[in-house]
Amino acid sequence: MGASVSALPAKRGQRLFVELADGPDAVREAQALRYRVFALELGAALPSAAQGLDVDAFDDHCHHLLVRETQSGQVVGCTRLLSGAVACRLGRFYSESEFDLGPIPSLPGRVLEVGRTCIAPDYRQGSAIAVLWSGIAGYIRLHGIDHLFGCASVPLGESDYQAAAIMNRLRRQGMAPPSMRVTPRRPLLHSGVCEDVLDAPLPPLLKAYLRLGARACGEPCRDPDFKVADVLMLLDVNRIDPVYARHFLTRVPEC
Repeated sequence: MGASVSALPAKRGQRLFVELADGPDAVREAQALRYRVFALELGAALPSAAQGLDVDAFDDHCHHLLVRETQSGQVVGCTRLLSGAVACRLGRFYSESEFDLGPIPSLPGRVLEVGRTCIAPDYRQGSAIAVLWSGIAGYIRLHGIDHLFGCASVPLGESDYQAAAIMNRLRRQGMAPPSMRVTPRRPLLHSGVCEDVLDAPLPPLLKAYLRLGARACGEPCRDPDFKVADVLMLLDVNRIDPVYARHFLTRVPEC
């Protein structure tokens, strides 16, 4: 289970380290964490819930990046990585179930989709997300990735107003140019809420994307199964913010 692993060495900090899953058992650890976060915590309806796992048809074709607690070895964070070349063979990216991706698949150079990212609740206020990003950075270097994209989830809130409030802030702080916009297949119920009336802080993963220099490629897609709205974020690797490039691309955070 899982795509064959390229040699990305484990990066060990004091408390956490990041590595690529090296076989089916490691992939199942990621799927089990995804189940605990998405199904048990967020209430997502998952077809594989009876197994205590979050499994879909893309898992076998992706690399899975894991953040482990050094002492126990427990997986406390994960994401999965789907290259443009593999998506071409499959006929689509995962995000195409939610968006008409428009120009994204045909961007020049090598394209990488990041998805199913989650962090265990007890590790969300620490450096787990930074350690995960350091692993993504290592993968980018190893495979010569030019563009990275993926969905950052935001809570819907009642009648989608919380997601609309977050989008009000995001429109001010980080939208891609019109030529890079995508179209959601299921738009928010309420998206045109006046920003003078409604505003909300950005969730941690969305903040991390923006700090690196990523931009939102348009309006979010409602995901009723996961009870969230997904915003497609795009990062031109050659335009990463230099401050965060030094932080993520040259060292692994000590935890």
